[in-house]
Amino acid sequence: MNLHLFPKENSKASVWSGGLTYEYLIHPKTAHYADRDFAFRISSATIEKVPSEFTQFKGYYRYLVMLDNDLHIDLNKEKKVYEKYEIMEFNSDDEVTSYTKGIDFNWMVSEKISHHKLKIANSNQNCNAQIVILFSLDTTVIKINEKPYDLKPYDLLVIENQKKENILLHFSNECLYGILDF
Repeated sequence: MNLHLFPKENSKASVWSGGLTYEYLIHPKTAHYADRDFAFRISSATIEKVPSEFTQFKGYYRYLVMLDNDLHIDLNKEKKVYEKYEIMEFNSDDEVTSYTKGIDFNWMVSEKISHHKLKIANSNQNCNAQIVILFSLDTTVIKINEKPYDLKPYDLLVIENQKKENILLHFSNECLYGILDF
């Protein structure tokens, strides 16, 4: 089992049409966002322009969570509202127009990967997924098999669990908790 900590301050920024996006992780490491050849990508973006069109990606499923605000959007021309921390799930080639400024968490997963899920966790979790992602929403202590890890707000901790060992997780505060199996 390998653990990788991606602090918010180490994420690299790039421009998208509505603001900035901060990439935490792209998998595999040899993949390039512009080539759209990745299995999954985790990022956080600022939405600074209203309205703004979300970038479309054919062949990807997407999870988006607003970190500081509600989200008012048109999804394929249908009006929708998501509350702060409510998980929005959609196909990345959907037409999404945002009418909200703020900061989001964004996880894009290739449609070739059949098993993935994102939820809010604030209690013990037991899992054996190949990849576990933990995104702190606040200052958080995450215990992994009783060993503590301190995370600042918007830090990302990724567990690679190729042997699919059983992992016991405990959270001191709410986190985004994602699992993925290839």
